[in-house]
Amino acid sequence: MAEELLKNEETDEMDELMEEDDSQKGMFMIFQIGKEFFGISISYVNEIIAMQPIAAIPEVDDYIKGLINLRGKIIPVIDVRTRFKMEPCEYTDRTCIIVIDVKTTMIGLIVEKLADVDTIAEDNIAPPPSLGRKEHEHNKYVYGLARTGDTVTLLLDPEKLIKQDDIVAVVEESRKEEQS
Repeated sequence: MAEELLKNEETDEMDELMEEDDSQKGMFMIFQIGKEFFGISISYVNEIIAMQPIAAIPEVDDYIKGLINLRGKIIPVIDVRTRFKMEPCEYTDRTCIIVIDVKTTMIGLIVEKLADVDTIAEDNIAPPPSLGRKEHEHNKYVYGLARTGDTVTLLLDPEKLIKQDDIVAVVEESRKEEQS
């Protein structure tokens, strides 16, 4: 009897987790960089924080801005605008950091401005055109296009946005800092 109750409790917990996953299905954090709108699946998003001091790391790609200390956890931060090879701009009071979890690694994405959290149906997502032009560097990180209101939102694949080798090196560096 007690064993049966435990199984029921475990099943209830699994059902709740599945419902949470379903409630996030199709939800995207929409943010703006320049005049373009980008979306990232809410399932990757841990939290959104205000800009804060970033400790620079020598000899890394320019889009890796450095490390932040978030409640005792050292997190690498990248500037999405710089990652897309767009002209850098000054950070404002609207600039924030979206903390995401990619392959069990927490990473901060600096974005100019949050726009919305939007639900986008899977059948409203079209594959990106393959233009093959170098000036559209960010297209290789885009897995789909969605019309939200009057704008087109480019949906990003966070795993492609981050060069795993670069991030692994930064994470190792951050672990050294955490230990000292």
